[in-house]
Amino acid sequence: MALAAPHAAPAQTQETPSVQTDGQPDTTGQSTGSANTTDTTARPTTTEGAADTATDPDAMAADEEATELDAVDDAAGERQAGLPHDLSPWGMFMAADIVVKGVMIGLAFASVVTWTVLLVKLAELGAAQRSASRAVRRLVAARGLADGEEALGRNRGVVARMTRAAREEMDASEAVLDHVSDGGVKERVSSRLGRMEVHAGRRIAKGTGLLATIGSTAPFVGLFGTVWGIMNSFIGISKAQTTNLAIVAPGIAEALLATAIGLVAAIPAVVIYNFLARAITGYRQNLADASAAIERLASRDLDVRRAVRHAAPRSERASGSVVKIG
Repeated sequence: MALAAPHAAPAQTQETPSVQTDGQPDTTGQSTGSANTTDTTARPTTTEGAADTATDPDAMAADEEATELDAVDDAAGERQAGLPHDLSPWGMFMAADIVVKGVMIGLAFASVVTWTVLLVKLAELGAAQRSASRAVRRLVAARGLADGEEALGRNRGVVARMTRAAREEMDASEAVLDHVSDGGVKERVSSRLGRMEVHAGRRIAKGTGLLATIGSTAPFVGLFGTVWGIMNSFIGISKAQTTNLAIVAPGIAEALLATAIGLVAAIPAVVIYNFLARAITGYRQNLADASAAIERLASRDLDVRRAVRHAAPRSERASGSVVKIG
């Protein structure tokens, strides 16, 4: 018994630290156990993930590709944020290059000039045609230059001026009419009327040449704007290093807008020019009719004058013979 006691005491001493008293939990053991548990579970996981990533080249390549795609998407998003999203005509005009803007402004101005010329010429041609038609009818009904000039009255149109010019030429040749043939007077009257007719036709056609110029050059000016805009679009594609439609479409749309404006300016100009050319041809025909009527009146006056001149000597001879016989 005495020998067994010393061996039992150390055993109790060793077991005492593991005994817990009420109200005093063994936090040391728990902390130690938790730390050991955490270390034991975490270290193998990290090691396994690193080992898998290091030993799997496909996974590494996929990660690098995903990173590059994310960077490209971010860059494309930044570029698209600065792109013009307003693709209306005004929005495209405001976003266009300075050269394309200049082309568009010039073509728009040419279109305004075209319609302005149309309105002005319609008013001018309408008034001139009505005046010439009335004057021709009055000259056809007249019996001589004096009668025709009186019928026209205070008309200040081209036909009235032509009638006065023919009468002035007849008055200027009054001194030689009894001594020369009528051919020279008729030729001078015809020459004067012809020049007045040409001058009136040139004056009424003023401005139509501008329509011809616009109709022939506007498509090419618009094409120049289109080529310039598409060139800028390709330059932007090369800088952005992408062929995304959202990047390419706005520049091409702006370029095509220049061609559209060129056609809008050219097509009406050609149609209006042809219409005015036909109207001017009709007006010149009226002037030609008026000139022919005036020449007929002048020729009639000359014939009447010659008839009166030849009739006078006959009456004198007849009256003289009667007196002699008596």
